[in-house]
Amino acid sequence: MARPIIIVNCKTYPQATGKNAVRLAKLCETAAGKYNADIRIAVQATDISLVAKSVGIPVYAQHVDPASPGQSTGWITAHAIKAAGARGSLVNHAEHRLDNTTIAASVDALRREQLDAIVCAESVQRLQEIDAAAAGAMMLCVEPPELIGGDISVSVARPEIVTHAVGATKRPLLIGAGIKTGEDLAIALRLGAKGVLLASGIVLAKDQAAALKNLLAER
Repeated sequence: MARPIIIVNCKTYPQATGKNAVRLAKLCETAAGKYNADIRIAVQATDISLVAKSVGIPVYAQHVDPASPGQSTGWITAHAIKAAGARGSLVNHAEHRLDNTTIAASVDALRREQLDAIVCAESVQRLQEIDAAAAGAMMLCVEPPELIGGDISVSVARPEIVTHAVGATKRPLLIGAGIKTGEDLAIALRLGAKGVLLASGIVLAKDQAAALKNLLAER
């Protein structure tokens, strides 16, 4: 069985900031080996170096700008996140949306640095637009915004979205929004997704290690 791809997005939660980001990344690394999963973690830009030095699993930025290195103050460049130890970045997360031109430029910037570009979309239609615009994306992810942070996952509440999204692209597809349990993951994989992008189900859990076990142990 192929190893599912799990990207844990720390967002800006205090429970996954600074030393807490390192702690969670180490839990993810342990779970990856124990449950034979490809677990990656997306952290705030300020935490990339700290986390990347602490674990061997892939560390991603949560956002990258299409600016080139040089005379550009206040931007997060692909060159900078690579220097900090990131293996890639999320692009166009529902909480940091971009237009298609900016998405394409951001993906190009990542690819020039030989970094992974995981591009998010809020719907299947948007997924198709991004699929056409961002030729260098390594993976796509569909996340209905109305289900993000909720109690019911997209794989349970709207499985047809997963099916339609899988059929809409030839790229590897992740799904996100409300993912928490092994059942959520199993349904996503059964419908053709390669894995999931999740945040609160792990980050905000009282016992993050137990939440990872609940996601992965019985798939």
